[in-house]
Amino acid sequence: MTTSVAPRSEAERSGTGRRTGGADGSPSAPARRARRGNDVRTRIEIAVLAGPATVMFVGFVILPVVLAAYYGFYKWQGYGTPTDFVGLQNYAIIFTDPDFRGVLWHNLFIVVGSLIVQGPIAIVLALLLNQRIRGRGLIRVLIFVPYVISEVIVGTGWSLMLQSSGAVNDLLQAVGLGALRNDWLSNPDIAIWTLLAIISWKYIGFAVILFLAGLQSIPEELFEAAQLDGASYWQIQRRITLPLLGPTIRIWAFLSIIGSLQLFDLVYIIWGQYIAATAGTSTMATYMVANGRLSGNYGYGNAVAVVIFLISLVVALVYQRFVLRRDTAGALTEKGDR
Repeated sequence: MTTSVAPRSEAERSGTGRRTGGADGSPSAPARRARRGNDVRTRIEIAVLAGPATVMFVGFVILPVVLAAYYGFYKWQGYGTPTDFVGLQNYAIIFTDPDFRGVLWHNLFIVVGSLIVQGPIAIVLALLLNQRIRGRGLIRVLIFVPYVISEVIVGTGWSLMLQSSGAVNDLLQAVGLGALRNDWLSNPDIAIWTLLAIISWKYIGFAVILFLAGLQSIPEELFEAAQLDGASYWQIQRRITLPLLGPTIRIWAFLSIIGSLQLFDLVYIIWGQYIAATAGTSTMATYMVANGRLSGNYGYGNAVAVVIFLISLVVALVYQRFVLRRDTAGALTEKGDR
């Protein structure tokens, strides 16, 4: 039996063929230089694209936190170089002040209340608007409109309607429910519930749109297969829709928690800088402004800002560690798996 040998090229016969690697298969010097050049170009591109955002983040997030931590160790009036060093005295006052513990409980109430009220209502509305019903697009827009309205407009409008002689009490009187008339803003027993209702009205549209986006990502084949197996509508929602909507719900809950911890604008606009404390609607942010800027003690106000930042950071880290871990685990790739 004979074997045929392919003819070699002229370059191979003359021994002038260019090798692209060393004897052990390692890249040659030109290949290594080309790879280093590509790495340098990649780093330059990343620096050019991410540089402006990094500068803005450092200048408007990291630097203010560092400065707030620095000023928090001083009794500072807000101008000039701080010289009256008090150490941890500002922080000791914060954690021993019953007023701060009170506003902390107000924030926790808003956190829990927002999750309990907005979550189920938003899920039901999202399931309803995910069906093929007439006027679905208009209803979606109307639900989302309060979210895009400025907090100043929302706060001013509700503060006018909820006054003792406002539209809400007049409407209750007109429909024969005059016994329900109340001082919705200044009564300490119901003012915090009024705040929760306003927050839910404004931000529930964001949750509905977010859940609708999550529902769109669920394959229709799963619902069709469940229907063929005889599953009822509620069984499909409980066994298929809610579990697959879980990542979206957890992300919304995280955003709602952080927003509730930093709540300021609506409370400040509706109740003002002094009424919020007596009405029982003050938050950590309004406490910071009232006892910092308005009292002329900017050092103490900066210390309160640091405490709010640390509370939000701890909550975010704990939530990501124990709640969002299952969602982020699949998105992270080990270096050895690349």
